[in-house]
Amino acid sequence: MLMKKASLVGAFFVPGIWLSAVQAEVFCPAPASLVQVEVQRVVDGDTVRLKDGRSVRMIGLNAPETGKKGRPDEPFAVAARERLQALVQASDGRVGLVPGREAKDHYGRTLAHLYGANGRNLEAQLLADGLGFQVGVAPNIDLVACQQAAENSARKARVGLWRQSPVRSVAQIKRSGFAVINGQVRSIERNRGGVWIELQGSLVLRIAPDQARQFDSRLLTGLQGKTVEARGWVQDRSRRGGFKNHQARWLMPLTDSSMLKVQRE
Repeated sequence: MLMKKASLVGAFFVPGIWLSAVQAEVFCPAPASLVQVEVQRVVDGDTVRLKDGRSVRMIGLNAPETGKKGRPDEPFAVAARERLQALVQASDGRVGLVPGREAKDHYGRTLAHLYGANGRNLEAQLLADGLGFQVGVAPNIDLVACQQAAENSARKARVGLWRQSPVRSVAQIKRSGFAVINGQVRSIERNRGGVWIELQGSLVLRIAPDQARQFDSRLLTGLQGKTVEARGWVQDRSRRGGFKNHQARWLMPLTDSSMLKVQRE
């Protein structure tokens, strides 16, 4: 069976979810032509398995992780999966697919945007529901602006993940994984390894040389002393070779300018 009925946990979020789905109609409209594919099952809030055997990772969306290896589900992980199940079910198990400029990720999954039978972008609907975070990984950044708008609507309405702010300070980082971090810029360094933005605490943001063109160099130059919000996948450098004591323990690579913004003073 493709879908299962929503549990009481998922049903708890339905009123707010359907309200924000109406708002999502304006986000990321479908292109003129779409390849139609059949969904075998929804894996989690940002991944589906197709009947042709492909696993599809939705571009621009990072949903909360379901529990693995003894870890519990992250907040709203079940709600995100059930919402995506409902959206796919509403399209009779068939969705429109637009492949990314980069076709696969390092796990071999197909990278693509998905659309319902009504033409609505599924990633934008989940973002507008507050059931995932917008992420930009070049070169798959065609829908960054409209996906940001979808997330901003959820953030403003304080729904889903934004009901209580998920933004953490550098001091609150405890392990590797996706995070939205707020901190003050201590220093900026440019070298052959790219641009290194060190925050107070023990986190450095890195922009690789081949990603630097995605960022406004004037904005980067004026960041020192500013408070910024950054998002991405935190890496623990203490678990990697070559880590030195004077270096920040945590590293967050930035892959698009949408992953970094200056906070208003």
